[in-house]
Amino acid sequence: MVRLEHEILFTPIPERIARLRELAYNLWWTWHPEAQDLYRQIDPDLWELDYHNPVDFLRDVRQRKLEEASANAGYLKLYDAVMKSFDAYVGAKKTWFRKHYPDIKDVQIAYFSAEFGLHESLPIYSGGLGILSGDHVKEASDMDLPFVAVGFIYPQGYFRQRLDPSGWQFAEYNKMNFADVPAIPALDPEGHEVVIEVELPGRTIYAKVYKFKVGRVELLLMDTDIHPNSPQDRELSARLYGGDQEMRISQELVLGIGGVRALRRLGYSPTVWHMNEGHSAFLVLELCRELVVQGMTFEDAMQQVKTQCVFTTHTPVPAGNDAFPLPLIERFFWSYWPQLNLTRDEFMSIALQEQQWGPTFAMTALALRASDYHNGVSKLHGHVARGMWQWLYPGKSRDEVPITSITNGVHTSTWLAPELHELFNAYLGKTWEDNLDDPKVWKKIYQIPDDVLWNTRQGLKSQLITFARGRLAAHYKHLNQNAPVWPVLEDGILTLGFARRFATYKRATLIFKDIERLKYLLNRPGKPIQIIFAGKAHPKDDPGKLFIQNVYQLAQQPGLAGRIVFLEEYDMAVGRSMTQGVDVWLNNPRRPYEASGTSGMKASLNGAPNCSILDGWWPEAYNGKNGWAIGEEREYSNQDEQDWNDAQSLYHLIEHEIASTFYDGRDANGVPTAWVQICKEAIATVAPAFSMRRMLADYVSELYMPAAGSVTK
Repeated sequence: MVRLEHEILFTPIPERIARLRELAYNLWWTWHPEAQDLYRQIDPDLWELDYHNPVDFLRDVRQRKLEEASANAGYLKLYDAVMKSFDAYVGAKKTWFRKHYPDIKDVQIAYFSAEFGLHESLPIYSGGLGILSGDHVKEASDMDLPFVAVGFIYPQGYFRQRLDPSGWQFAEYNKMNFADVPAIPALDPEGHEVVIEVELPGRTIYAKVYKFKVGRVELLLMDTDIHPNSPQDRELSARLYGGDQEMRISQELVLGIGGVRALRRLGYSPTVWHMNEGHSAFLVLELCRELVVQGMTFEDAMQQVKTQCVFTTHTPVPAGNDAFPLPLIERFFWSYWPQLNLTRDEFMSIALQEQQWGPTFAMTALALRASDYHNGVSKLHGHVARGMWQWLYPGKSRDEVPITSITNGVHTSTWLAPELHELFNAYLGKTWEDNLDDPKVWKKIYQIPDDVLWNTRQGLKSQLITFARGRLAAHYKHLNQNAPVWPVLEDGILTLGFARRFATYKRATLIFKDIERLKYLLNRPGKPIQIIFAGKAHPKDDPGKLFIQNVYQLAQQPGLAGRIVFLEEYDMAVGRSMTQGVDVWLNNPRRPYEASGTSGMKASLNGAPNCSILDGWWPEAYNGKNGWAIGEEREYSNQDEQDWNDAQSLYHLIEHEIASTFYDGRDANGVPTAWVQICKEAIATVAPAFSMRRMLADYVSELYMPAAGSVTK
C-alpha cells in the first residue's frame, strides 16, 4: 500500500477509527455537525485551538486521546453512525440529478469563482460572493450534479481583522500551511502533478493545481507560490483581492485562462462554463483560442463559445465591476490577440466600455458579450442589471435586455443550527431534507409547539451571548486591556444582529442617526434591546473602516455600552453563531444597491425574522407576517432624506412593533405567542423559497441544461 506524503504528518490513529483521516479530506464534514463532533469529542480544547480544522487537529492531537476514543463505546457508536451516513451519501444512486435527468450522460458543468467560502478553517473568501460560491458547490454535491469548480487557493487567504484601541481596522495575514488543509496535489491521467502555464508580460507564470473533495464533487484551486516563479509572481495568488490593478489582471488571467488549461490537463471536457461574476471572464478568450487554433474563424469560435457560457452578475455598484485601462490590456494581451487572428482594435472592441471613466476593457461586458445565458441574483437586481447594461444591446428596451434573474439561496445544512435540525427531524418528517424546496414540507413548522420552538431559540441566543463575550474578551486580551464594560449583553433581552461587509452603501451606522432615540430604545424599562455588530471593510476601503470605527467607539459611550457590541474578525463561525442566535436580523442598505444578500435568509431559516429595507431578495420574501419592512419601496434622489426617513421608520418599527410583539402577550409559560408565529412564518416562507436547493434547481433548468443542450443535441 502506497503511503501518501501528507499521511506521514499525522499522529498514528488506531485502526478502529482510522477513517477519521479519510473524512478530514472530504469537506462533507463542513455541513455535518455530527461529523465535526467526532473530532471535538476527542479533545474539545484542541478542536477550538485548531479552529475546527480536522486535518490540523489530526496532526496535533495526542495519540493517547485517540486511543481513549477508540475504546469508548459511546464514541464508537457515533463514529459508526457518521461513517455509515458518509458512505451512503457518497455511494447514493437515487440522487436529485439522476431522478430529474435520468438520460443525461454527457453534461459537465465547470463553475469558476474568485473565492469559495466553505468553512472558517479555509479562509479563502471575503464575504457574500465567496459564501454563495461555497454553498453552490455543496449543493451541487448534494444534488449530484456533474460539476467541477475552479478557483485560487490564496495561501495568505483573506485578511484577519484586527482593531486597534480606537477601533481602526488593520489587516493581518498568516500564511497557510498546505499540510493543515484538505488539499491534495492534482494529478493528470498519467499520474503527473498538474502545473499550468500562463503568459504574462515578458514572462511565463506557473500555477500548481490542488484538488479538494467537497462531498461528491471536486474543487480545483490554483497556487502560484511555486518554483520557478519570481518572488512577485509567487505573491500573485497570495491574497484575495490584494494588490493593484496589475496584480488584479494577472490574477484574473490565471483564473480564467489558467483555469481552462487546468481542466484540460485533468481530462475534463466541460459542456457548460459558468462565470460567477466577471473575475473569470478571460476564460471565454481561451475557449475561443482553442477553436481558432483548430482552424475556426474568431467570429465562429465566439458564436460557439457563447452557446456554452453562463454568466452571473452580482453587483449593481459600478466599482464592483472590474474594468481595466486599455494600455494595461495591451501590455498583457499583445501576444495573445494574434492567436485569435484579431487586430488590437478588434480585440479591444470585445469588451470596450466607454460609459464611465473613459474607455476601458470591462470584464462584465466581456462576460455578457461572450455568453448566451445571463442572470442577476434577485428579481430587483435583474431589473437593475438590465438598466445598467442596456447600452450593450442597442435597439432593445430595458425589459428586452437578455439578463434574467435567479434569486440567491443558502445551503440549509451548513447554516441550520443542530438544535433546530433535531427539531425539524421530529416534526417535518424523515424525508424533509430530500425536499428542501417544497413549501408543503415546511408548512409542518406550525405543528411545533410554541414553547418548544421558543425555548430552542432562546437557548441558541444564550449560546450566541456566550460566544460574543468570549470574542470580546479575546479582543481586549489582544489589546492588553480590560473590557470597558463587563459583562456585556444579557439573556432574555430582544437581540438584533447586523453582520456583513462594511461597504458604505450597506449603512451600518443608520441606526445611530438619532443617538438619544437609540439610547431610549436600548434601555427602555421592560422592553430593552441589544445589538451585535460584526463585519469587515475591504483593506483599501477607508470609508468602510471609518464606519467600523464609528460603531466600535459608539458602543463604548454611556447609554450604549453593554447594549451594543462589535465582534472582531467576521468569518463563517461568527456568521453561523449570529444568524442562529439573534432574535431579529437587521439589514438596511441603500436601495437599490443590494443585489441580493443571503445572511437574512440564514437568519430566517433559523427562526429569526428580518427587519429589512425592501431591497435585494426581501421584496420577494416579505409578506407582512414573516418580518418587517423598513421604509418604502422607492428610490430617493436625496441620500440624506433617504437616510433620515429610513432611520425614523426603523426606530418606529423597533419601538411599536418589534419590541412590543417580543415582550407583550406572553402566555402562562412566558412564551410570546404572537412572536413565535412570526418566527414560524419566517421559517415556513424563507426556508424553501430561498434554499440553495431551489436556487440550483433553477440554474439547472433555466441555464445549465439549455447551455448543455446546445452542445449535446
